[in-house]
Amino acid sequence: MPSGEPTDPHEPPPSDGRAPNGRGRSPEPGHSHGHGHVHSHAHGPAAPVSKHLRKVIAAVLIPFAAAVFVGMAVLWPNGAPAHERSGVGFDRQTEQARVVAVETVDCKSVNASQVPPTGDTSTPSGREAVAGQNGSCKKATVEVGTGPDKGRTFFEIVQPGAPRQLAEGQEVVVAYAPDAPRDLQYSVIDVNRKLPLAVLAGLFALVVVLVGRMRGLFALISLAISFTVLTLFILPAILQGANPLLVAVIGASAIMLVALYMCHGLTARTSVAVLGTLVSLLLIGLLGSVFIDWAFLSGNTDDNTGLIHGLYPEIDMSGLLLAGVIIGSLGVLDDVTVTQTSAVWELHQADPSMGPRAVYLAAIRIGRDHIASVVNTLVLAYAGAALPLLLLFSIANSSMGSVANSELVAEEIVRTLVGSIGLVASVPVTTALAALVVSADRPGSQAAGGAPAAGRGGRGRRRKR
Repeated sequence: MPSGEPTDPHEPPPSDGRAPNGRGRSPEPGHSHGHGHVHSHAHGPAAPVSKHLRKVIAAVLIPFAAAVFVGMAVLWPNGAPAHERSGVGFDRQTEQARVVAVETVDCKSVNASQVPPTGDTSTPSGREAVAGQNGSCKKATVEVGTGPDKGRTFFEIVQPGAPRQLAEGQEVVVAYAPDAPRDLQYSVIDVNRKLPLAVLAGLFALVVVLVGRMRGLFALISLAISFTVLTLFILPAILQGANPLLVAVIGASAIMLVALYMCHGLTARTSVAVLGTLVSLLLIGLLGSVFIDWAFLSGNTDDNTGLIHGLYPEIDMSGLLLAGVIIGSLGVLDDVTVTQTSAVWELHQADPSMGPRAVYLAAIRIGRDHIASVVNTLVLAYAGAALPLLLLFSIANSSMGSVANSELVAEEIVRTLVGSIGLVASVPVTTALAALVVSADRPGSQAAGGAPAAGRGGRGRRRKR
């Protein structure tokens, strides 16, 4: 075999001029190269594209990446904005505490509950009040573990019908109101769940690394960077009055660049996935802006958004809603664009003679299957998150039209459908870009780290003969 001809890495070189199967002479060099080229790449990474195409991709992505990081530098917050706590909802001062003792007491002795003045027991609140007054309550002694009053104890009365019961030794979160009377300054508001959540996070990281190995490790690192961008840039910048849509686009773009290149490598394949994701995000931003304005969605629909608007009235709540749509769509888009790009590359490696149209048509069939599953997943994920709300509408016997027309549900509908449109559009866009790039290598150009392009000429000569 002539020197420089690639051989099958999984078979030893023949020593007597016979083919590896021992049944005849080795095929001519052109045929041997064609077999070795396809077989070797089927078990390894796809060969990179030509230098010319890498330059074209770099000419597009480098200015985009530079614009993203310049935008982050310009909009970078100057620190968390300070405000006086309102004492409402999440805007309360909290401390860590521990239940040191629990005893059973008569509810009447601690005035745990009173019967409604009318004596009406037909309502749930009236029946619960009567049950509490006539039953046994728990009196928990809680010791504050952090803050200025560390070591101080107070009592918490728990009624028998309360959804959260306390047990001795349990770690809890307490609200602290320094301006309240001393015996009312502390109250239990939640259970401390840090340990089970930490164990679950550790188990998740272990499974990802064991299965994904180095790719899994890089995925975890990129996940940490994504949360860092979210907590140090996106949220503080919005609180300081920056345009939520602009902040979300820049922040999501930074997350996309870091996550994709860190997890999938600095290759042309990843760059095509980045371009496809970028186009889809722009489409989602445009559609979201149009339909949020058209449907008159304020973004201020519950206690939490109302509290944000009350504390920071300068924040554009509808813009915040649109920012959430963009950031929420990013993770699913990454999955689809990377999958489609990989499909195109593998199809081309399996048959390098395929033109861009043939590669596109083959890969788009894979994409249609992906669309069917991912869109269904997206809709069910939003429906699952809004299940208690949908259950309330069901209890009220509201029609589907009334349910969909309410702003709470309309927000989720717009969020789901806009994200799904961007998701569906990302498949043909990314597939077309990948098919054009992978099929556009210049004859005779050398791809860095890949086989000489002349190898394809060997296949061409074999086909002509």
